[in-house]
Amino acid sequence: MTDAAPDAALPQNGEEVPTGPAIRILAQFIRDLSFENPRAPDSLHPGQPQPKIDLGVEMNARGRIDGLFDVDLKLSATAARETEAVFHLELVYGGLFSVTGIAEEDLEPFLLIECPRFLFPFARRIVADLSTEGGFPPFLLDPLDFATIYAARKARGDDMLGTA
Repeated sequence: MTDAAPDAALPQNGEEVPTGPAIRILAQFIRDLSFENPRAPDSLHPGQPQPKIDLGVEMNARGRIDGLFDVDLKLSATAARETEAVFHLELVYGGLFSVTGIAEEDLEPFLLIECPRFLFPFARRIVADLSTEGGFPPFLLDPLDFATIYAARKARGDDMLGTA
């Protein structure tokens, strides 16, 4: 049982009920995918030392003329033992988003922090599956702090939000 009156959330005198920010994911897709295993099958022998893996993360967004937003999460990983490449993968995973109720000044951080958070679990699975199919153990990415990545790119002056 609630203490609020049943009509408390209904509009009064023809006014609209204010709603908060809303996001809808309309589509998710692989925009680009690449996996290179240049030393196969030699790189797949058991007992070799673990490779050093360098991970790159980029987020980009652009508005569309239909009012929707295209957001890309780009993950790239290079694994190497000493000076020899073991594998290189690159994934650009995209989403089409409908965003409402966000102030103009908050739109860029919202698109480049919150939208990639929605895309990341799916991109993470693709990376793990891809490394496994390449003959390696699954490369399981740790959760990413998109707010920190966004802040670092903003401090460098990177342009991350485009328009169609």
